[in-house]
Amino acid sequence: MVAAAALLSGAVQAAELDFASWGGAYQNAIREAWLKPFAKETGIKVQEDTDPQVAKIRAMIDTQSVAWDVVTENSARLTRGIKLGVFEKITPAMVDQTHVIAGARNDYGVPSEIFSTNIGFSTKAFPAGKPQPSTFADFWDVARFPGKRTLQDDPATVIEAALIADGVAPADVYKVLSTPEGMDRAMKQIEKIKPYVAVWWKNGAEPVSALASGEAVMALGWNGRFQAGMDSGLPIQMGWGNAVAQVGYFALVKGAPHRAEGIKLLNYMSQPKNQAEFSKYIAYGPTTEAAFPLIDDARKQRLPSTPERLKSALFLDSEFWDKNGPAITERYNQIRAR
Repeated sequence: MVAAAALLSGAVQAAELDFASWGGAYQNAIREAWLKPFAKETGIKVQEDTDPQVAKIRAMIDTQSVAWDVVTENSARLTRGIKLGVFEKITPAMVDQTHVIAGARNDYGVPSEIFSTNIGFSTKAFPAGKPQPSTFADFWDVARFPGKRTLQDDPATVIEAALIADGVAPADVYKVLSTPEGMDRAMKQIEKIKPYVAVWWKNGAEPVSALASGEAVMALGWNGRFQAGMDSGLPIQMGWGNAVAQVGYFALVKGAPHRAEGIKLLNYMSQPKNQAEFSKYIAYGPTTEAAFPLIDDARKQRLPSTPERLKSALFLDSEFWDKNGPAITERYNQIRAR
């Protein structure tokens, strides 16, 4: 009787955690590389959700109704969440991050992957054997590469690309953007390309769909989404001439109902062998150099965080966007609405 009661109690209190990310190919890769094997190895049941906006998390905390334990955020959203006090600080005792690429470390998130914003284009519009776009300057060059474009409705990465297209060296982008003249210069670039923008996309699947359907012939979007489209046989290709790199993070929500289980997931995801596994499912790079020897050469060529590509990439400055994002977004939206 006692044993039966204990078993019943154990069944009721089975370990679980609630995880939220951004859907699509990205969340599918997380599920296959990390969540499923983590659940199998630990016995912890993982419930999934989507759209972990920082404002939603703040509202959950304020109403004492936290529904998520671990969420994924890019560097800009993580920075915003830190300012709003929604994420728990990750101490070395919780997660060892000594093997993480130095530029990716953060006290409030465990780096999960490096991804980038690149040019994607239709191979029907720009077939092999003829000039194909590769750089941000090519995206703005509607004379050489005619046709409709698609850009994100969020200005982060688009503004950087606009200045690089106008001749600013990647290393100087934020120095230029920090001046009124530099910001005006970037906005003029947005005004210049606006007549050619068919779609202002909201989620990462949209630029791939726009290219595949012919609604647009060129896009700025995430490398992993483009690669997934290429792998599925869509008539699209990706250029590596320029890229704006970002770090993705797993963060522990303050007041997480399954905190201990969440910490176990953070440790599991960050192990080099599991970092290497992730790149099998989506073309996002590991955040630890120790993972690269575990990745075959063919797969490395699909990733944005190889040492070669990181040398020429611009890393998005989340502090800049936290400070200037609202004002830039207002100007960007005004141009889009005209």
